[in-house]
Amino acid sequence: MNLETIKSEIEANVPGCRLEIVPNNSPSGQHSLLIDHEHALFVASFLRDAAHLRFDYCSNVTGIDWPGKEITEKVKIKKILDGVEQEVEEIQKTQSAGHLEAVYHLYSMEKKHGPVILRMRTEDRAVRIHLPSLTPIWRSAEFQEREIFDLYGIVFDGHPDLRRILMWDGFEDHPMRRDYVEPDDYEYEPTPHDAVLQKAKQHLNETGGR
Repeated sequence: MNLETIKSEIEANVPGCRLEIVPNNSPSGQHSLLIDHEHALFVASFLRDAAHLRFDYCSNVTGIDWPGKEITEKVKIKKILDGVEQEVEEIQKTQSAGHLEAVYHLYSMEKKHGPVILRMRTEDRAVRIHLPSLTPIWRSAEFQEREIFDLYGIVFDGHPDLRRILMWDGFEDHPMRRDYVEPDDYEYEPTPHDAVLQKAKQHLNETGGR
């Protein structure tokens, strides 16, 4: 069963859901299905429970950081030139907010098929970083969602035990984000050594001593 067919079946069984196929042009050709937050649990339940699908096993959940970027596009606007209104083409630059993603790989142990790959995206990377937890549907997602929360900062609403799993409780920031800056020194290695001193000097030079 291809992803287009699965998408159509979900839309027929989960009214109001918003789905989009995200193409993958790599040799694997594993296209994925972007699902909206509001209907995520209903979509997941359908994939798990539909008798002919039975995607009963979530093998892997991972996070992805998509930082904001500058978007350049050509736009046509009207301007008064030499007293005459004319349509001219200008270059317009905008800045996207970026977003975080959680990606789920699903298989059916019962029907021996898969994977189906689900994606969810946050609205941005700063404040609107909440996604619904799919742990209530697939228990194997529990520790992996905790890892994504820890390393990327996605907050999974409805998770039964959302707390750091690799970094310690007092740790700040999220090490897998692309703009993460490694500290000059660490709490567990407080004695300066050559590498730490070199990093500290470089940091001071870059910030002008601030």
